[in-house]
Amino acid sequence: MDMKTRVCLELRHRAPSEVQELVLDNCRATEGKIEGITDEFSNLERLSLINAGLTSVADVPKLDKLKKLELSDNRISSGLEVLAERLVNLTHLNLSGNKFKDISTLEPLKKLPQLKSLDLFNCEVTNLADYRESIFKLLPQLTYLDGYDVDDCESDSDGEGDGVDDDEEEGEALAASEDFEEEEEEDEEDVVAEEDDDDSGDEEVSLPQDGEVNGDLDSEDEDEEEEDDEDSSPAKGEKRKRDAEDEDDDDDDSGQTL
Repeated sequence: MDMKTRVCLELRHRAPSEVQELVLDNCRATEGKIEGITDEFSNLERLSLINAGLTSVADVPKLDKLKKLELSDNRISSGLEVLAERLVNLTHLNLSGNKFKDISTLEPLKKLPQLKSLDLFNCEVTNLADYRESIFKLLPQLTYLDGYDVDDCESDSDGEGDGVDDDEEEGEALAASEDFEEEEEEDEEDVVAEEDDDDSGDEEVSLPQDGEVNGDLDSEDEDEEEEDDEDSSPAKGEKRKRDAEDEDDDDDDSGQTL
């Protein structure tokens, strides 16, 4: 598929100004030139033209917001002045697998002050003696060359740092951990306080002491005995009356006999 047709497909009925990323990998560039991309892509931030058969970047439009340009596996060997003039905010440039042989062909990149990452894998220039030292000297604004900084420390997967050093990250992690522990302690204190409130709200039930229980039982027994006495007292009185009457009868009988 040619590059113009591919650009139309990637638009998907959007206006060029709405596109922030455009991937045109493996399409075919007519006569090795960029086609279908204009300065109407004013908000484009990433452009990928991997293995597109390019031999020149002379037709790249002015894209002030473009930050990442992928040009690997093409046949470009020079003409980087155009990139320095039209892509002034470029931060990442991948030229791996192209035809750059001399360091001098990369000198125009000095005019890209924001350039932080440059990839030149599988370019002949990488076979030169002191290649890395020469590139870092030529382009002092670089942070990463072929995925490594000047101290051979590897970059992240995107070849870009996050601007935060390890000490800051550790400090943030420690602060987050301390905040979490404080929150846990506060939660535990709240739970204990709630439990104390629940306990204080319960009514205390006092159980009677042994003496009190026995005293109550004794009083109940005395009351029952008194009732029994009251119930039995009339019967005793009646018996005494009968005894007196019997004695009177006996007296009468004895008088008659005499």
